[in-house]
Amino acid sequence: MNGAPQIYGLIGRDVGYSLSPLIHNTAFDLLRLEAVYTIFSIADPAQVPFALGGVRSLGISGCNVTIPYKETVVPFLDELSLDARSIGAVNTIVNDEGKLVGHNTDIAGFAAPLMARKAGIAGRPAVLFGSGGAALAAIEAMKRDFPPSRLTVFVRDPESAGARLERHISEGFLELALQEELDRGERGAVERCREATLLVNATPKGTHGRTDAHESIVPAGARAFHEGQTVYDMVYNPADTPLLISAREAGASTIPGIAMLLAQAARSFQLWTGLDMPTAEIEPVVLEELQRRRQQ
Repeated sequence: MNGAPQIYGLIGRDVGYSLSPLIHNTAFDLLRLEAVYTIFSIADPAQVPFALGGVRSLGISGCNVTIPYKETVVPFLDELSLDARSIGAVNTIVNDEGKLVGHNTDIAGFAAPLMARKAGIAGRPAVLFGSGGAALAAIEAMKRDFPPSRLTVFVRDPESAGARLERHISEGFLELALQEELDRGERGAVERCREATLLVNATPKGTHGRTDAHESIVPAGARAFHEGQTVYDMVYNPADTPLLISAREAGASTIPGIAMLLAQAARSFQLWTGLDMPTAEIEPVVLEELQRRRQQ
């Protein structure tokens, strides 16, 4: 580097596992940009406003934000994009000469791998598993880009999920169903999955390192998958999850979580630099790193 690099980073807690530094630093190297991406780990939520003050005063060009601070940062930003306002959460911050603008690239990141299939998805039944932040991004993307004829959201805690999704429920955009009914193989729950053209896992089930890493959110033997469906798993580690394996064996088309991971990162990168991220060259680097971690 010939001059002072532009500095970017990830705000979160215990996020040493994140692939964001690998993704963005690889992009900077490929495009020969004088920039570096690092991790800003914050243990105490009370320190978040001070950290954002540091972003301003130190001239840090931008940040990603991850769990548990996507909502925490919102009151301390100067401006929010439409996507960030729509779900009340921020995963990307742009420092515009001291003005901190919050964005949410999860919505566009979720939608990107589905856009080529839009005509076959819009106006047909869909199923979503989970009601957390990832699910909220998926719901907003569906509502904006390919609204289903019916959206069923399987949850484990209907009271908590109902509070989080109250606006969408009152609008009649979605209905809740109990995950435990699907776990038991109850006919109505299985039929909802079987009838869906799009099924999306927005839960961490199936993630490498978890006790349920070898389980699918749709129980084995449910016979919920078939040709003509698209099954999308937001879990990116492993790249091929139990859900995707089962769906593909039944003839369904699958989308791995790494597609969303790279798409949302590319959108952040574009907001910061104005350039397109070379995702095709970065994907094999990420896959190699995931394989290395699984072998440890």
